[in-house]
Amino acid sequence: MTTDAMGKAVGRVGPGVVVLICFFIAALEGYDIQAFGVSAPKLAPELHLGPALMGNAGSAAMLGLVVGAFLGGWIADRIGRKPVLVVSVAAFGLFSVATALTHSYDTLLLARLATGLGFGGAMPNLIAVAMEISAPARRAATVTTMFCGMPAGGATVALVAKYAGAHMAWRDLFLIGGVLPLLLMPVVFWLLPETRPEPVEGSDRSLARALFGESRAAGTALLWVAFVLTLMILYLMLNWLPTLVIAKGLTPADGSTASLWFNLAGVVGALSVGFVVDRAGYRWPLAIVYAALAGAMYALASAAALNMVLILSATAGFMVLAGQYSLYAIAPTLYPPQVRAAGAGAAVGVGRIGSIAGPLVAGQLREAGYTAGQVFGFMTPVVLVAGLAVVALSYLSRPHAANLHKG
Repeated sequence: MTTDAMGKAVGRVGPGVVVLICFFIAALEGYDIQAFGVSAPKLAPELHLGPALMGNAGSAAMLGLVVGAFLGGWIADRIGRKPVLVVSVAAFGLFSVATALTHSYDTLLLARLATGLGFGGAMPNLIAVAMEISAPARRAATVTTMFCGMPAGGATVALVAKYAGAHMAWRDLFLIGGVLPLLLMPVVFWLLPETRPEPVEGSDRSLARALFGESRAAGTALLWVAFVLTLMILYLMLNWLPTLVIAKGLTPADGSTASLWFNLAGVVGALSVGFVVDRAGYRWPLAIVYAALAGAMYALASAAALNMVLILSATAGFMVLAGQYSLYAIAPTLYPPQVRAAGAGAAVGVGRIGSIAGPLVAGQLREAGYTAGQVFGFMTPVVLVAGLAVVALSYLSRPHAANLHKG
Protein backbone atom coordinates (compact mmCIF):
# COMPACT_ATOMS: atom_id res chain seq x y z
CA MET A 1 0.00 0.00 0.00
CA THR A 2 1.43 3.39 -0.94
CA THR A 3 1.64 6.33 1.49
CA ASP A 4 -1.32 8.00 -0.25
CA ALA A 5 -3.36 4.81 -0.08
CA MET A 6 -2.58 4.44 3.62
CA GLY A 7 -3.66 8.00 4.21
CA LYS A 8 -6.98 7.39 2.44
CA ALA A 9 -7.57 4.17 4.38
CA VAL A 10 -7.00 5.87 7.70
CA GLY A 11 -8.99 8.89 6.56
CA ARG A 12 -12.18 6.84 6.39
CA VAL A 13 -12.31 6.62 10.18
CA GLY A 14 -9.59 9.06 11.22
CA PRO A 15 -6.29 8.27 12.94
CA GLY A 16 -7.80 9.05 16.35
CA VAL A 17 -10.34 6.25 15.91
CA VAL A 18 -7.59 3.85 14.81
CA VAL A 19 -5.52 4.67 17.89
CA LEU A 20 -8.63 4.27 20.08
CA ILE A 21 -9.34 0.81 18.64
CA CYS A 22 -5.73 -0.23 19.19
CA PHE A 23 -5.87 1.26 22.70
CA PHE A 24 -8.85 -0.96 23.56
CA ILE A 25 -7.11 -4.06 22.18
CA ALA A 26 -4.09 -3.28 24.36
CA ALA A 27 -6.38 -2.57 27.34
CA LEU A 28 -7.99 -5.99 27.06
CA GLU A 29 -4.57 -7.62 27.00
CA GLY A 30 -3.51 -5.63 30.05
CA TYR A 31 -6.74 -6.58 31.80
CA ASP A 32 -6.17 -10.30 31.25
CA ILE A 33 -2.51 -10.27 32.30
CA GLN A 34 -3.24 -8.29 35.47
CA ALA A 35 -6.29 -10.46 36.18
CA PHE A 36 -3.98 -13.44 36.61
CA GLY A 37 -1.96 -11.67 39.30
CA VAL A 38 -5.01 -10.21 41.05
CA SER A 39 -6.88 -13.53 41.02
CA ALA A 40 -3.88 -15.52 42.27
CA PRO A 41 -4.81 -15.41 46.01
CA LYS A 42 -8.15 -17.14 45.21
CA LEU A 43 -7.13 -19.16 42.15
CA ALA A 44 -4.11 -20.85 43.74
CA PRO A 45 -5.87 -22.45 46.74
CA GLU A 46 -8.90 -23.51 44.69
CA LEU A 47 -6.72 -25.36 42.16
CA HIS A 48 -4.18 -26.44 44.84
CA LEU A 49 -1.23 -24.64 43.23
CA GLY A 50 1.95 -23.68 45.06
CA PRO A 51 4.16 -20.68 44.16
CA ALA A 52 6.21 -22.62 41.59
CA LEU A 53 3.14 -23.92 39.73
CA MET A 54 1.59 -20.45 39.79
CA GLY A 55 4.83 -19.14 38.30
CA ASN A 56 4.58 -21.74 35.54
CA ALA A 57 0.98 -20.80 34.80
CA GLY A 58 1.82 -17.10 34.76
CA SER A 59 4.63 -17.75 32.30
CA ALA A 60 2.55 -19.98 29.99
CA ALA A 61 0.75 -17.00 28.46
CA MET A 62 4.11 -15.37 27.84
CA LEU A 63 5.43 -18.51 26.13
CA GLY A 64 2.42 -18.41 23.81
CA LEU A 65 3.06 -14.74 23.24
CA VAL A 66 6.62 -15.47 22.06
CA VAL A 67 5.37 -17.83 19.35
CA GLY A 68 2.44 -15.58 18.47
CA ALA A 69 4.61 -12.47 18.12
CA PHE A 70 7.05 -14.11 15.70
CA LEU A 71 4.27 -15.64 13.62
CA GLY A 72 1.94 -12.65 13.81
CA GLY A 73 4.53 -10.15 12.63
CA TRP A 74 5.88 -12.42 9.89
CA ILE A 75 2.42 -13.29 8.53
CA ALA A 76 1.15 -9.69 8.70
CA ASP A 77 4.00 -8.40 6.54
CA ARG A 78 2.70 -10.80 3.87
CA ILE A 79 -1.10 -10.78 4.14
CA GLY A 80 -1.83 -7.60 6.10
CA ARG A 81 -2.18 -6.28 9.66
CA LYS A 82 -5.98 -6.38 9.85
CA PRO A 83 -6.69 -10.11 9.35
CA VAL A 84 -4.00 -11.06 11.85
CA LEU A 85 -5.42 -8.61 14.40
CA VAL A 86 -8.98 -9.95 13.96
CA VAL A 87 -7.89 -13.56 14.49
CA SER A 88 -5.66 -12.59 17.43
CA VAL A 89 -8.41 -10.68 19.24
CA ALA A 90 -10.81 -13.60 18.76
CA ALA A 91 -8.18 -16.03 20.10
CA PHE A 92 -7.39 -14.25 23.33
CA GLY A 93 -11.09 -13.65 23.94
CA LEU A 94 -12.02 -17.32 23.54
CA PHE A 95 -9.15 -18.61 25.64
CA SER A 96 -9.69 -16.07 28.42
CA VAL A 97 -13.16 -17.61 28.70
CA ALA A 98 -11.47 -21.03 28.72
CA THR A 99 -9.29 -19.85 31.64
CA ALA A 100 -12.45 -19.02 33.57
CA LEU A 101 -13.81 -22.52 32.99
CA THR A 102 -10.70 -24.48 33.96
CA HIS A 103 -10.65 -26.84 36.96
CA SER A 104 -7.11 -28.27 36.84
CA TYR A 105 -3.52 -27.17 36.53
CA ASP A 106 -3.09 -28.83 33.12
CA THR A 107 -6.10 -27.13 31.52
CA LEU A 108 -5.13 -23.81 33.12
CA LEU A 109 -1.67 -24.12 31.58
CA LEU A 110 -3.11 -24.86 28.11
CA ALA A 111 -5.66 -22.04 28.33
CA ARG A 112 -2.99 -19.51 29.32
CA LEU A 113 -0.66 -20.74 26.56
CA ALA A 114 -3.38 -20.32 23.91
CA THR A 115 -4.38 -16.91 25.28
CA GLY A 116 -0.77 -15.86 24.87
CA LEU A 117 -0.78 -16.86 21.20
CA GLY A 118 -3.53 -14.32 20.64
CA PHE A 119 -1.69 -11.63 22.57
CA GLY A 120 1.47 -12.29 20.56
CA GLY A 121 -0.27 -12.09 17.22
CA ALA A 122 -1.78 -8.72 18.12
CA MET A 123 1.19 -6.87 19.60
CA PRO A 124 3.60 -6.39 16.65
CA ASN A 125 0.69 -5.36 14.48
CA LEU A 126 -0.51 -2.77 16.97
CA ILE A 127 3.02 -1.33 16.91
CA ALA A 128 3.15 -1.37 13.10
CA VAL A 129 -0.28 0.23 12.70
CA ALA A 130 0.62 3.01 15.15
CA MET A 131 3.83 3.72 13.25
CA GLU A 132 2.10 3.71 9.88
CA ILE A 133 -0.70 6.14 10.76
CA SER A 134 1.40 8.71 12.63
CA ALA A 135 3.66 11.53 11.54
CA PRO A 136 7.39 10.91 12.18
CA ALA A 137 7.51 13.64 14.84
CA ARG A 138 4.72 11.95 16.83
CA ARG A 139 5.54 8.27 16.48
CA ALA A 140 6.76 7.63 20.02
CA ALA A 141 3.78 9.52 21.47
CA THR A 142 1.35 7.56 19.24
CA VAL A 143 2.81 4.17 20.17
CA THR A 144 2.97 4.94 23.89
CA THR A 145 -0.58 6.37 23.86
CA MET A 146 -1.87 3.20 22.23
CA PHE A 147 -0.01 0.92 24.65
CA CYS A 148 -1.27 2.92 27.63
CA GLY A 149 -4.30 0.72 27.12
CA MET A 150 -2.36 -2.06 28.87
CA PRO A 151 -1.95 -0.34 32.26
CA ALA A 152 -5.44 1.13 31.88
CA GLY A 153 -6.77 -2.42 31.55
CA GLY A 154 -4.63 -3.51 34.48
CA ALA A 155 -5.93 -0.62 36.58
CA THR A 156 -9.50 -1.61 35.68
CA VAL A 157 -9.10 -5.15 36.97
CA ALA A 158 -7.38 -3.86 40.10
CA LEU A 159 -10.34 -1.54 40.74
CA VAL A 160 -12.83 -4.36 40.13
CA ALA A 161 -10.95 -6.61 42.55
CA LYS A 162 -10.64 -3.85 45.15
CA TYR A 163 -14.31 -2.90 45.25
CA ALA A 164 -15.93 -6.24 44.43
CA GLY A 165 -13.68 -8.00 46.93
CA ALA A 166 -15.05 -11.24 48.29
CA HIS A 167 -18.28 -10.86 46.29
CA MET A 168 -16.59 -11.65 42.95
CA ALA A 169 -15.14 -15.04 42.09
CA TRP A 170 -11.81 -15.16 40.29
CA ARG A 171 -13.52 -16.86 37.34
CA ASP A 172 -15.71 -13.79 36.80
CA LEU A 173 -12.62 -11.66 36.15
CA PHE A 174 -11.61 -13.91 33.26
CA LEU A 175 -15.14 -14.17 31.89
CA ILE A 176 -15.29 -10.38 31.63
CA GLY A 177 -11.83 -10.37 30.03
CA GLY A 178 -12.94 -12.97 27.48
CA VAL A 179 -16.33 -11.59 26.46
CA LEU A 180 -15.08 -8.04 25.83
CA PRO A 181 -12.55 -9.00 23.10
CA LEU A 182 -15.23 -11.02 21.33
CA LEU A 183 -17.47 -7.94 21.34
CA LEU A 184 -14.58 -5.81 20.03
CA MET A 185 -13.71 -8.19 17.19
CA PRO A 186 -16.42 -6.90 14.76
CA VAL A 187 -15.27 -3.34 15.40
CA VAL A 188 -11.72 -4.30 14.43
CA PHE A 189 -13.03 -6.06 11.32
CA TRP A 190 -15.22 -3.21 10.07
CA LEU A 191 -13.35 -0.07 11.13
CA LEU A 192 -9.63 -0.79 11.30
CA PRO A 193 -7.88 0.12 8.01
CA GLU A 194 -5.20 -1.99 6.38
CA THR A 195 -1.86 -0.14 6.59
CA ARG A 196 0.64 -2.71 5.30
CA PRO A 197 3.06 -1.08 2.80
CA GLU A 198 3.20 -2.55 -0.69
CA PRO A 199 6.24 -4.82 -1.17
CA VAL A 200 9.20 -3.18 -2.89
CA GLU A 201 9.99 -5.06 -6.09
CA GLY A 202 13.08 -7.20 -5.72
CA SER A 203 13.32 -6.64 -1.95
CA ASP A 204 14.28 -9.51 0.35
CA ARG A 205 11.72 -9.84 3.15
CA SER A 206 13.35 -12.82 4.88
CA LEU A 207 13.28 -12.54 8.66
CA ALA A 208 17.01 -13.14 9.06
CA ARG A 209 17.90 -10.35 6.63
CA ALA A 210 15.34 -8.02 8.22
CA LEU A 211 16.89 -8.52 11.64
CA PHE A 212 20.59 -8.80 10.88
CA GLY A 213 21.17 -7.48 7.35
CA GLU A 214 22.55 -4.05 6.41
CA SER A 215 24.52 -3.65 9.66
CA ARG A 216 21.46 -4.15 11.88
CA ALA A 217 22.87 -7.08 13.89
CA ALA A 218 24.29 -5.01 16.77
CA GLY A 219 21.16 -2.88 17.04
CA THR A 220 18.91 -5.93 17.00
CA ALA A 221 20.98 -7.66 19.72
CA LEU A 222 20.94 -4.61 22.01
CA LEU A 223 17.23 -4.09 21.42
CA TRP A 224 16.57 -7.71 22.38
CA VAL A 225 18.64 -7.40 25.58
CA ALA A 226 16.72 -4.27 26.59
CA PHE A 227 13.38 -5.95 25.83
CA VAL A 228 14.21 -9.15 27.72
CA LEU A 229 15.39 -7.43 30.89
CA THR A 230 12.73 -4.70 30.96
CA LEU A 231 9.93 -7.21 30.44
CA MET A 232 11.43 -9.45 33.12
CA ILE A 233 11.03 -6.60 35.61
CA LEU A 234 7.60 -5.57 34.33
CA TYR A 235 6.02 -9.02 34.50
CA LEU A 236 7.60 -9.87 37.80
CA MET A 237 5.90 -6.78 39.22
CA LEU A 238 2.59 -7.43 37.46
CA ASN A 239 2.45 -10.96 38.85
CA TRP A 240 4.04 -10.50 42.27
CA LEU A 241 3.41 -6.93 43.48
CA PRO A 242 0.20 -7.86 45.37
CA THR A 243 2.04 -10.81 46.94
CA LEU A 244 4.93 -8.54 47.99
CA VAL A 245 2.54 -6.11 49.65
CA ILE A 246 0.72 -8.89 51.56
CA ALA A 247 4.08 -10.41 52.62
CA LYS A 248 4.93 -7.08 54.28
CA GLY A 249 1.99 -7.64 56.63
CA LEU A 250 -0.46 -5.47 54.70
CA THR A 251 -3.90 -6.55 53.47
CA PRO A 252 -4.99 -8.02 50.12
CA ALA A 253 -6.91 -4.76 49.52
CA ASP A 254 -3.61 -2.90 49.99
CA GLY A 255 -2.06 -5.21 47.40
CA SER A 256 -4.79 -4.31 44.91
CA THR A 257 -4.27 -0.62 45.69
CA ALA A 258 -0.53 -0.94 45.02
CA SER A 259 -1.31 -2.56 41.65
CA LEU A 260 -3.71 0.28 40.87
CA TRP A 261 -1.09 2.92 41.68
CA PHE A 262 1.49 1.00 39.65
CA ASN A 263 -0.75 0.96 36.57
CA LEU A 264 -2.07 4.52 36.80
CA ALA A 265 1.41 5.96 37.28
CA GLY A 266 2.54 3.80 34.35
CA VAL A 267 0.04 5.57 32.08
CA VAL A 268 1.42 8.96 33.12
CA GLY A 269 5.00 7.75 32.66
CA ALA A 270 4.42 6.28 29.21
CA LEU A 271 2.63 9.38 27.90
CA SER A 272 5.06 11.93 29.33
CA VAL A 273 8.25 10.08 28.38
CA GLY A 274 6.88 9.29 24.90
CA PHE A 275 6.33 13.04 24.42
CA VAL A 276 9.91 13.77 25.55
CA VAL A 277 11.42 11.03 23.34
CA ASP A 278 9.78 12.49 20.23
CA ARG A 279 11.50 15.81 20.93
CA ALA A 280 14.81 14.93 22.59
CA GLY A 281 15.56 11.42 21.34
CA TYR A 282 15.62 8.40 23.61
CA ARG A 283 19.22 8.19 24.85
CA TRP A 284 19.25 10.39 27.93
CA PRO A 285 15.54 10.35 28.82
CA LEU A 286 15.65 6.54 29.03
CA ALA A 287 19.00 6.53 30.86
CA ILE A 288 17.31 8.61 33.58
CA VAL A 289 14.22 6.36 33.52
CA TYR A 290 16.21 3.17 34.11
CA ALA A 291 18.38 4.73 36.84
CA ALA A 292 15.26 5.90 38.69
CA LEU A 293 13.62 2.47 38.24
CA ALA A 294 16.65 0.76 39.81
CA GLY A 295 16.38 3.08 42.82
CA ALA A 296 12.65 2.45 43.19
CA MET A 297 13.06 -1.34 43.04
CA TYR A 298 15.83 -1.27 45.65
CA ALA A 299 13.80 0.91 48.01
CA LEU A 300 10.58 -1.10 47.49
CA ALA A 301 12.33 -4.25 48.68
CA SER A 302 12.69 -2.86 52.22
CA ALA A 303 9.77 -0.41 52.48
CA ALA A 304 7.26 -1.32 55.20
CA ALA A 305 4.79 1.55 55.63
CA LEU A 306 1.78 1.49 53.30
CA ASN A 307 2.24 5.07 52.11
CA MET A 308 5.86 4.44 51.13
CA VAL A 309 4.96 1.14 49.44
CA LEU A 310 2.31 2.92 47.36
CA ILE A 311 4.65 5.79 46.41
CA LEU A 312 7.41 3.38 45.37
CA SER A 313 4.94 1.17 43.50
CA ALA A 314 3.78 4.23 41.55
CA THR A 315 7.38 5.30 40.88
CA ALA A 316 8.31 1.84 39.63
CA GLY A 317 5.18 1.74 37.43
CA PHE A 318 5.96 5.18 35.99
CA MET A 319 9.51 4.21 35.11
CA VAL A 320 9.15 0.62 33.91
CA LEU A 321 6.18 1.35 31.64
CA ALA A 322 7.83 4.51 30.30
CA GLY A 323 10.88 2.43 29.43
CA GLN A 324 8.99 -0.52 27.94
CA TYR A 325 6.57 1.50 25.84
CA SER A 326 9.39 3.67 24.53
CA LEU A 327 11.09 0.45 23.41
CA TYR A 328 7.90 -0.44 21.50
CA ALA A 329 8.25 2.89 19.69
CA ILE A 330 11.96 2.41 19.02
CA ALA A 331 11.76 -1.17 17.73
CA PRO A 332 10.05 -0.60 14.34
CA THR A 333 12.27 2.40 13.54
CA LEU A 334 15.27 0.05 13.23
CA TYR A 335 13.75 -1.86 10.28
CA PRO A 336 12.55 -1.01 6.74
CA PRO A 337 8.76 -0.59 6.32
CA GLN A 338 8.30 -3.87 4.38
CA VAL A 339 9.59 -5.91 7.36
CA ARG A 340 8.51 -3.56 10.14
CA ALA A 341 6.00 -5.92 11.76
CA ALA A 342 8.41 -8.86 11.55
CA GLY A 343 11.19 -6.83 13.19
CA ALA A 344 8.89 -5.54 15.92
CA GLY A 345 7.41 -9.02 16.36
CA ALA A 346 10.84 -10.55 16.81
CA ALA A 347 11.69 -7.96 19.50
CA VAL A 348 8.37 -8.60 21.25
CA GLY A 349 8.83 -12.37 20.95
CA VAL A 350 12.41 -12.47 22.20
CA GLY A 351 11.54 -9.96 24.89
CA ARG A 352 8.92 -12.33 26.21
CA ILE A 353 11.74 -14.59 27.36
CA GLY A 354 12.01 -11.96 30.08
CA SER A 355 8.29 -11.95 30.81
CA ILE A 356 8.45 -15.75 31.12
CA ALA A 357 11.56 -15.62 33.30
CA GLY A 358 10.28 -12.91 35.65
CA PRO A 359 7.38 -14.86 37.23
CA LEU A 360 9.38 -18.12 37.06
CA VAL A 361 12.40 -16.66 38.84
CA ALA A 362 10.21 -15.04 41.48
CA GLY A 363 8.30 -18.29 42.03
CA GLN A 364 11.44 -20.36 42.36
CA LEU A 365 13.13 -17.87 44.71
CA ARG A 366 10.03 -17.73 46.89
CA GLU A 367 9.87 -21.55 46.89
CA ALA A 368 13.53 -21.60 48.03
CA GLY A 369 12.69 -19.41 51.03
CA TYR A 370 13.62 -15.91 49.89
CA THR A 371 11.27 -13.15 50.99
CA ALA A 372 9.25 -11.20 48.44
CA GLY A 373 11.32 -8.12 49.34
CA GLN A 374 14.58 -9.95 48.61
CA VAL A 375 13.22 -11.04 45.22
CA PHE A 376 12.56 -7.41 44.29
CA GLY A 377 15.97 -6.33 45.57
CA PHE A 378 17.71 -8.90 43.36
CA MET A 379 16.23 -7.17 40.30
CA THR A 380 18.13 -3.88 40.76
CA PRO A 381 21.24 -4.95 38.75
CA VAL A 382 18.95 -6.31 36.01
CA VAL A 383 17.42 -2.84 35.61
CA LEU A 384 20.84 -1.20 35.33
CA VAL A 385 22.01 -3.61 32.61
CA ALA A 386 18.81 -2.90 30.64
CA GLY A 387 19.49 0.82 30.86
CA LEU A 388 23.06 0.37 29.62
CA ALA A 389 21.75 -1.65 26.64
CA VAL A 390 19.38 1.18 25.68
CA VAL A 391 22.14 3.78 25.86
CA ALA A 392 24.46 1.59 23.77
CA LEU A 393 21.64 1.05 21.24
CA SER A 394 21.33 4.81 20.77
CA TYR A 395 24.98 4.96 19.69
CA LEU A 396 25.16 1.83 17.51
CA SER A 397 21.76 1.55 15.78
CA ARG A 398 20.74 3.10 12.47
CA PRO A 399 17.07 4.13 12.84
CA HIS A 400 14.78 4.35 9.80
CA ALA A 401 12.91 7.29 11.40
CA ALA A 402 14.09 10.74 12.44
CA ASN A 403 14.60 12.08 15.96
CA LEU A 404 14.54 8.82 17.94
CA HIS A 405 18.34 8.35 17.96
CA LYS A 406 19.37 11.76 19.22
CA GLY A 407 21.06 12.19 22.54
